[in-house]
Amino acid sequence: MDNRAEVREFLMSRRAKVTPAQVGLAPGSNRRVAGLRRTEVALLAGVSVEYYAKLERGAIAGASASVLDSIAGALQLDDTERAHLLDLARAADGIPASGRNRRRPTRQTTSRPSLQWALEAITDGVAFVRNPQQDLLATNAIGRIFYQPLIGDGGRTPNLARFQFLDPASRDFYPNWDVFAEMCVAIMRAEAGRDPHDRGLQDLVGELSTRSTTFRTLWASHDVRTHGTGTKRFHHPDVGELVLAYEELAITAEPGLVLMVYTAEPGSPSRERLQLLASLAAEQPAPTVLQQGDSLS
Repeated sequence: MDNRAEVREFLMSRRAKVTPAQVGLAPGSNRRVAGLRRTEVALLAGVSVEYYAKLERGAIAGASASVLDSIAGALQLDDTERAHLLDLARAADGIPASGRNRRRPTRQTTSRPSLQWALEAITDGVAFVRNPQQDLLATNAIGRIFYQPLIGDGGRTPNLARFQFLDPASRDFYPNWDVFAEMCVAIMRAEAGRDPHDRGLQDLVGELSTRSTTFRTLWASHDVRTHGTGTKRFHHPDVGELVLAYEELAITAEPGLVLMVYTAEPGSPSRERLQLLASLAAEQPAPTVLQQGDSLS
């Protein structure tokens, strides 16, 4: 896998974020770079300047884990950034990351009834399944009401990234729109590092880069993150503001898919509003499984 450009831009962007003071070096004079110099990274990592320069040119194939760990330490990478660097190195070596097949089938579905049953068993929170391309593949009853601004009236598979960057309704749904935008792109960037052969993700990145200046700018920053856990704020057209805690769970039967669950603190106004969404969901018809490849205009 020739991912030299990705490696080069990631390492350069991380180097630019670290100041000499952060790593205990004197700033010196006549600095012409935003962050550390290549010589300073090499010194901190304990490698030759020539070798680090080779890595930063993108020639990361064959680099040992110990060297990559030293580079990560010198650049003060966090856990997600460190994992991303290792993923880039595995891709350069032709090794699939995270135990995934090098190429996924072009059609990935969540058609197993048991998975939909599991989603429907979650009655006090929003639950949904998404893939690395940010497609919303299946939801529970509350989720269908919660994500109605995204799901709409049908068509192709709802996509969280397209909604974020191409649908004006997202700015009402996400009060902290800028934060959500940065998070969305950073998660996609991490996914691209784990599976650089994912054609669906490549196509989505190309589409959004063409149609959204904000996406294009954020993508060029090379920031990465995992979803994991945290708190988000939403504004739903039916019930108003919701402050929800989220947990991301891997679906081991289908590597690459994740189950997201949003819940609210007991006794909080958000919990009451979730219960109101649950009552609205009870009035809706039984679900059909969303499948990748359906269309949403």
